[in-house]
Amino acid sequence: MREKKDMPSGMADALRAFGLLSGVGIYFVVFLGIFLFLGQCADDFLGTGRVCTITGILLGFPAAIYSLYRQLKYFKLV
Repeated sequence: MREKKDMPSGMADALRAFGLLSGVGIYFVVFLGIFLFLGQCADDFLGTGRVCTITGILLGFPAAIYSLYRQLKYFKLV
C-alpha cells in the first residue's frame, strides 16, 4: 500500500483558512437574500412601497456581519 504523505502544517492551515473565508460571500448573499425577501413580502402585504425592502437590506448587513464574526470566533480566527 502507498503511504499517505501528510501536508505541511502551514499548507494545511492555509487551505483550512481559504475554505473558511471563501464562504464569506455566500453568507452575505444568503442573509441579504433572506432579509430582502422578507422585506419585499412585508411591502406587498402592507403596501408600503419600498420601505420594508430597504429596512430588510439595512438589517441584513449587520446580521451577516454578526454571523461571520461568530463563525470566525468559533474557529479562533478573531
